Amino acid sequence: MTTTSTPALDLPAGVEVTGALRPGYEQILSRPALELVASLHRELEPRRQERLAARAEVVARVAAGEDLDLLPETEHVRADPTWRVAEPAPGLQDRRVEMTGPTDRKMTINAMNSGARVWLADQEDANTPLWENVVEGQINLRDAVLGTISFTSPEGKEYALATTDHASLPTIVMRPRGWHLGEKHVTVDGQRVAGGLVDFALFMCASARAQLDAGKGPYLYLPKMEHHLEARLWNDAFLLAQEALGLPRGTIRATCLIETFPAAFQMEEILWELREHSAGLNAGRWDYLFSVIKTYRTRGADFVLPDRASVTMTAPFMRAYTELLVSTCHRRGAHAIGGMAAFIPSADEEVNAAAFQKVTADKQREAEDGFDGSWVAHPGMVPTCREVFDHVLGERPHQLDRTREDVQVRPADLLDVAATPGEVTERGLRANIEVGIRYLSVWLTGRGAVGIHHLMEDAATAEISRSQVWQWLHQGVTLADTGEQVTRELIHRLTDEVLADLPGGASDHRAATDLFLQVAVADEFVDFLTVPAYETMP
Repeated sequence: MTTTSTPALDLPAGVEVTGALRPGYEQILSRPALELVASLHRELEPRRQERLAARAEVVARVAAGEDLDLLPETEHVRADPTWRVAEPAPGLQDRRVEMTGPTDRKMTINAMNSGARVWLADQEDANTPLWENVVEGQINLRDAVLGTISFTSPEGKEYALATTDHASLPTIVMRPRGWHLGEKHVTVDGQRVAGGLVDFALFMCASARAQLDAGKGPYLYLPKMEHHLEARLWNDAFLLAQEALGLPRGTIRATCLIETFPAAFQMEEILWELREHSAGLNAGRWDYLFSVIKTYRTRGADFVLPDRASVTMTAPFMRAYTELLVSTCHRRGAHAIGGMAAFIPSADEEVNAAAFQKVTADKQREAEDGFDGSWVAHPGMVPTCREVFDHVLGERPHQLDRTREDVQVRPADLLDVAATPGEVTERGLRANIEVGIRYLSVWLTGRGAVGIHHLMEDAATAEISRSQVWQWLHQGVTLADTGEQVTRELIHRLTDEVLADLPGGASDHRAATDLFLQVAVADEFVDFLTVPAYETMP
């Protein structure tokens, strides 16, 4: 009989790790990695807290009647036509198809075998910050870069890389957690460290050198920024890490998700702050809708969105957002990456046919608008996306030469939410309740990517669902199909009806239901559902 002992960590002064330790964790939670965590925390934490406080100030000004707008103090950045971001880094020249997904071992192998050009290895919205996921995700990324990763399922099915030729494998781009989330299992001088800095430091120390040896580099997707000074904070983290690890300045590259409403008014400034480390911008459509609701939640009917299913990328305010993103990126020499196709192929050919038609149309719109690539959430959708972009790009790696001088988007166009077609219905309210609870039920067990009704949902799903319910309740919206006003009583009644139809009923979904209702009908809006949800996890 063999036994495995709990590994010991070589902890720097002031650093404490309280998460459970399993064999192999000490390789990721190494002394250099924890020293980098401590250095980043001590240098950047005061400014992180300042930026989080500044977010609340923006929401308060909007609630008082002020609208989001271009920043007068950065007009010189927008007006200067000469600056450009860095040239595309090795492995990021051609990004026509990007696969997204969590970093569990099976998903890592499937993503690396998907045929995509890039894999967004997600430690954020498609993941849950369960301690095991935080550390083991980095083990899986390191093993994928080294070409040593394999997995055997409980049923005995074996998974391995189809090739170890790095030129034929997707470029790994890791998405750390956003600035708002802390990591409760790692403290420095008695303070929780920002979860994103933990993810970043562990990734850099475990995989950066291996990525460079593979002819690529340590690349990131940066989520949920709301101000260009948050991008500056990341840029300073990059400078500190590169110096600590002896890497040339500019080795790290980052693509920023423009997935918050305030960030849409600061695209050029965000590129400017990260320009020597920039790899472009992404249209993070689902979190963008959540942010629109969150930022303007108290401003009345003009900012009440209809049922989520009826808000498409052709809505005027969404069209303005994507066209501005492409023109901004290409004017500055940066890649513009489109939004996610969330469809999951199924055994139902009729469902597949309709979905593939919609996905193809969506990707055609993006490619023809000038996007250089786009996201899919399932390996089965990679060929569809690739075929569309192959048709538009041909042998070119991108279309940065299309500067879209025809695009003239004003702040008022981004704010034109009222022109969105559609209605608020009981069906939409019921769908928000169902999807929110079903997603949270799985999230609380440690999985952040969930297939619901043939769609791959992540944390943005729950955020949109509960924020729409909150806004419809607090704005006293009347449902178009039943004539009922949205009240707490109606929400609770529909919740009971939804639970009665779910497998396991109310008992199997109690924790998720309590959490969903806690934030959906609260008097005050909770900025991020995942913050109180995280506190319920071990």
